[in-house]
Order: sequence, then structure tokens, then C-alpha cells
Amino acid sequence: MSTHSARAEAARAVLAVQSGKSLDDALARLPTALTARDAAFTKALAYGVLRDLSLLHWIITQLLDKPYPPSKTAQALLAVGLYQLRSLHTPAHAAVGETVQAADALGEPKLRGLLNALLRRYQREAAAIEERLPSVFATRYSVPEWLVHAIHRDWGENGEAVLDIGNTPGPLALRVNARRTTREDYLRTLATAGIEAAPLPGLPQGIVLAEARPVHELPGFAEGLVSVQDGSAQLAADLLELRSGQRVLDACAAPGGKSAHILERADVQLTSLDIDAKRLARVQDNFKRLGLSGVGFQADAARPGGWWRGEMFDRILLDAPCSGTGVIRRHPDIKWLRRADDIPRLAALQGQLLDALWPLLAPGGLLVYATCSILRAEGEEVTRDFLVRTADAHEKKIEPPSSAHWGEARSAGRRLAPGEANPFDGDGFYYAKLIKRAVA
Repeated sequence: MSTHSARAEAARAVLAVQSGKSLDDALARLPTALTARDAAFTKALAYGVLRDLSLLHWIITQLLDKPYPPSKTAQALLAVGLYQLRSLHTPAHAAVGETVQAADALGEPKLRGLLNALLRRYQREAAAIEERLPSVFATRYSVPEWLVHAIHRDWGENGEAVLDIGNTPGPLALRVNARRTTREDYLRTLATAGIEAAPLPGLPQGIVLAEARPVHELPGFAEGLVSVQDGSAQLAADLLELRSGQRVLDACAAPGGKSAHILERADVQLTSLDIDAKRLARVQDNFKRLGLSGVGFQADAARPGGWWRGEMFDRILLDAPCSGTGVIRRHPDIKWLRRADDIPRLAALQGQLLDALWPLLAPGGLLVYATCSILRAEGEEVTRDFLVRTADAHEKKIEPPSSAHWGEARSAGRRLAPGEANPFDGDGFYYAKLIKRAVA
């Protein structure tokens, strides 16, 4: 029997995340022996299980006659089996039988009896178990307690909606390369290919697909006509108020979506930095595919003394490292990889980056500070503290047009909720525009 199966690989991915690896890294190591169909199914299972992990674990406890926890491997396989039965409505013979066989593929044949017994028990008792699902948010929405509290503190009466949308996969949004085509022309190209899509309001290059699909199925993707980029992230280029001839710094550029968007929008001198050489290579790969040219090099934006040569920038984009809590619906592993004590550490880093980059901004210049976080500690609080300690900095209020209104004003900057409350059905995001006062 093959040592590779979609269910076994999904369980391996879940176990990898529980041991501290990102889901992207875990899925990047899928064996080549898997067919394309099985690889896609593996990803669907892993994403689904991680979205519902706490709830699935609660169900497992309901199925056990004794209060002892099964091994981590058994829990992962049970979660894979339960997710198929509960959410995918996979025929029972496949959901149960193939999951039981996956124990062999994982080198745990002794688990077969336990898996079969508990999954069969769920089949018999599903209605009763589902009726007594707990109302506790941490279990019902499969979110760690600390994050439940943080979201309710920061979002008030909208907190539950934010938790709920985190378990709903986001749509596939695209950004048309304005140097190679127009949005109208690309929409016609999609229609000809039988792909349903619509323009994103207020985003001149933005498109959303009615149904997500692999990028290799998108016409002209390989030729650089279009890129995948969430609608909320597409706001950055507009907020920078770009003009040709400006010197622009993208301080934390990888994987390069915002850098590419900047170059698509204006003829600027762009410098793209990232501290990770491998991730920076993706920036250059994106530039090559899109037919763009920008300077990119590995460097620590928090230590400009090692790379800055004294020329001021007219515009700086700081899309700062953050918890990623605004993109949980696209990356459910974030729920299990982040810890409460990560937030003050990341907020401190964001403040350090602002302090380090501010001297590089020309008088009268504009810095856009952004995070894909929905937590105040990584948004308005960082901006507010920076303004207090930086005499020549002031905030330029973000005022979206009434025809394409987005987000809500905060004590400093503006935030977007993830999902349907967002006009782009986009990710949760925070933006602030900071102007350096010109010398009198």
C-alpha cells in the first residue's frame, strides 16, 4: 500500500502546524507522488480542520467513553475524518474507510480500531452531538481564548461577526496589471474563458472572482496580465499618492504584491527591502513575470545604517510584520501559531520600524503604515504613540470617497473589518498616513 494518501498528508499538515510550522510550509512539502486532485483535497482538508480545530477536538471528547486523550496522531486523523463527515458531507464509506487506512500510511496501524469505532459512533450520534455544541466562542469558532477576548475588547458588539467570518474562506481577488491591459479588457477575457468575475468598487485595478481557482487557470497570468491580491491590500498604492519621479521605499516588501502595484501605478524609483532573502526572491520573480523593474535587496529595515546611502525618500510604505489576525480566514494556522505575548512584541517592533525609517523620509514626504491585523495594539495604538514622541510627524486623515467608502476612522488611522462588512469582502487591515512637516 502507498505511504501517501490525501487524508494522511492532511493529518501530517495539521500535526506540523501544532508543532509550530506554518501551513504553507507544511503543504509545500507534499509528496510528488500525490496526484493534483489528491493534493487539492489534502489542502482542503488541512485548511478545514484548522478552521474548526477546537470544535472538532470537543466532538472527539464527546465520542470517548473514557476521559483519556488519544495520541496527537489519532486526534489529527479523527479531526480529518470528522471534518469530512460534518462539513464536506463525504460519503461515509470514504470518509471513514479511507481515514482508517490513513493510519497505516502514517505508520500507526494500531489506531485503525479506535478510528473506526469513534467515526462510526459519530455517524450514529451526530444529531445529538451537534445539538449540544457549546456556545463558548473559543470552542464554537475555534479561536484561542486570548484572541476571543482581544477581538471582543477591540470590536465590541461586532466581535462575534469578526470571529465568525474568520472561519469563512475569502474570495479570490485579482489586480490587473495596468501596464499591460485594462480592467475592462481583462473582464472580457475572463468572460470569454467562462470565468465569472466583477470589478471591485473603488479599486481601479481590482477584480473579484465568483469562484476561486488555481492561478494557472487564469488567462494571461503567466504573461503578467494579472496578480492575486486581496482588495484591502490594494488600497496601499492609492494611499501613497504616487507621482512619477518620486523615490519610494517598500520597507518590508516580500512577497512583492504592493511593490509591484506601486510600479504598475507610476514611474517611480522603487527600492524594495526584505530581511528574508528567500522571500525577497519572490519579489524579483513577481517583477519578472509582470515586466517591472525595481531595486530589491536583503536588509533589515529597522537598521538603515547598514544599507541607507543618505538619499531621502518621498514615499515610504511600511507594511509591518504583525500577528496576521486580519487574514485568518486565508491562513487558519495563524490561530494556532500566535500567542498572546506575541502582540506586545510585534507592536514594539512596529514602533521601532517607524522610528528607524522616519529619518529617511524627506520633509513633506508621506509614510503609509499598514498591518494586516485587526487588533488595536498593532494599529492605532502604535500610530498614536509614534505621533506623541515624534515632533515633526502628523497624521493625514484618510477620507475614502463616498462612492467607494471603506473602513472606519479610529483615534489614529483607519481599519477595515474582514469579510462582508468590508466593501471588497477583503481581509482585515489597518492603515495610517503620516506626513513629515517641512522645514520652515
